[in-house]
Amino acid sequence: MNNKKKILLVDDDLDLLEQNKLLIESKGYEVITANSGREGFETFKKTKPDACVIDLIMEEHDSGFILCYRIKNDEHGKNIPVFILTSATYDTGFKFGASTSEEREWIKADALIHKPVIIEEFVQKLEAFYEMKK
Repeated sequence: MNNKKKILLVDDDLDLLEQNKLLIESKGYEVITANSGREGFETFKKTKPDACVIDLIMEEHDSGFILCYRIKNDEHGKNIPVFILTSATYDTGFKFGASTSEEREWIKADALIHKPVIIEEFVQKLEAFYEMKK
């Protein structure tokens, strides 16, 4: 039986998708990928992952927010960590976060992961979520 936690990774940049998949797998997680918001939600419904990492800007500038909202409104999605993967602050100067409960409620995600992914930071945020749920 496979006891690895299953992570759904959604990004429309196929190079980054593959690079981040390898990084996360190197830490012992199983990674399932999708390359659009629509495919991401279909994959989420089929696979019931243990966590989701979703790029903010895909087909539209708000595709990541919409996918997070849909996942967090699903019964399974309410109980798993959902992270937004973004470089928006670097690209646009627009700053937002998920460090307060109000911010997390507004963006419908449990944390932000900035690009490029620092794998130790990601694993720390993921494991902190699971510890909090115990």
